[in-house]
Amino acid sequence: MPKSDSTHEDNSLVDPMPEHFGDDADHLTPLENAPLAYENADFINSPDGRMLRIMAEYYEPLSRFRRERIQDTVVFFGSARFRAMDDASHELELLDNSYSAKAAPEDQQPSRDMENETSEVKRNLAEAAVEMARYYEDARKLAHLLTEWTMKLPGRRSRFVVCSGGGPGIMEAANRGAHEAGGKTIGLNIKLPFEQMPNPYITPALNFNFHYFFMRKYWFAYMSKALVVFPGGFGTLDEMFEILTLDQTHKLAKKITIVIYGSSYWKNVIDMKLLAEKGAIGIKDLDLFQWADTPEDAFRLLKDGLTRNHLSEPTAGDAQVPDTPDANIQALLGPDIAKTL
Repeated sequence: MPKSDSTHEDNSLVDPMPEHFGDDADHLTPLENAPLAYENADFINSPDGRMLRIMAEYYEPLSRFRRERIQDTVVFFGSARFRAMDDASHELELLDNSYSAKAAPEDQQPSRDMENETSEVKRNLAEAAVEMARYYEDARKLAHLLTEWTMKLPGRRSRFVVCSGGGPGIMEAANRGAHEAGGKTIGLNIKLPFEQMPNPYITPALNFNFHYFFMRKYWFAYMSKALVVFPGGFGTLDEMFEILTLDQTHKLAKKITIVIYGSSYWKNVIDMKLLAEKGAIGIKDLDLFQWADTPEDAFRLLKDGLTRNHLSEPTAGDAQVPDTPDANIQALLGPDIAKTL
């Protein structure tokens, strides 16, 4: 077999070069700039972006607390279903007059929550609403008393700011009392399938909305130096026992004053003493909280606890804190948030 010419290359298997190589690129549509990663909503809202969402619910509230000079809080827990006394009394009055000759206007009809209930159930619920409305008024008064006192404390940081879950009921009452006293007040709302709107008494710069329950609970626990638990349901029980457990197990590197408000209600809901008698909790665990039945008693307990545990020494560096809020998270001094273990 004759040898092939070594200088000859067999290009039979190689595609010929297009005559106008590169011309197709001239006809391609120019690409738009890709979105920045943190502006890519599809990524941020995906499972891969979960860690960024969690971090955002830590750093964004932190930046606002620093900007507004919030050092610490007093948290109010309680039912979202309780209403102000005038509202509850008005609804009961409408039920009493439901057989009058002229119907009340549409916007004054009894709550639609009760529209499928029997007359007897409606009346029982309306009477209970009037009974429980006193807790709304008590929370409002307590928040007012507390805020009046804290606004007189020395220093340029806001101390023991009233903080709630941001919604209606006891949450609204707490924010309302602080607002009426002229102080700042915080609402840590949560995004729910049935939208919970923020109540109108929250300081706008301190109106938060969380996706993750555990991040919302973090801020409740991290900033608080005291807790007041008003009558409530599943959510209130969950929040109360979580803080009690953290305190019981020494997971809070600070002393926290816990006041359970409304002894007649709570002692019918759960027997704390029985828990201790049966060995489910220690006898000393009953000292983790105190009972109160009037705003004045609750305020006295809060003031005593906060003064004893957190006002024994002046806050270092307060003289250097500007009078006006600093919009920069890199400000020299942020809030003196209690450390956690």
